[in-house]
Amino acid sequence: MAKKILVIDDEELVVASLIKLLKKSGYSAVSARNSSEAMEKIKEADFDLIVADVRMPGIDGVQIVKNIREYFKQKGKKPVPEILITGYSAEESVKQAQELKVADFIYKPFDINEFLEIVKKNLK
Repeated sequence: MAKKILVIDDEELVVASLIKLLKKSGYSAVSARNSSEAMEKIKEADFDLIVADVRMPGIDGVQIVKNIREYFKQKGKKPVPEILITGYSAEESVKQAQELKVADFIYKPFDINEFLEIVKKNLK
């Protein structure tokens, strides 16, 4: 069975590209455009990996990761690796993400082969 990945990003082009790339690579991929959509998806299905953009309007990727972790804790579910993506290296949210000890961090723009290697590494 294909590993299931949740991609959380508010940019339509980014989401479409990542979903297409992941599916082409043999993964099952689902998208969410914001925090509430992400939480709906988390409640509906189990995922093997979460990929989230750091900078989004409203609730950012760091807070989404915190919310998902809290939900898993409340439901007694085991944690899922998270990969955060950002185009901003000096932002406060980047520091917060590093403090969360997410599985990986990717800076935009990134090479698709590098992205797939990071996904593969975190699904082992």
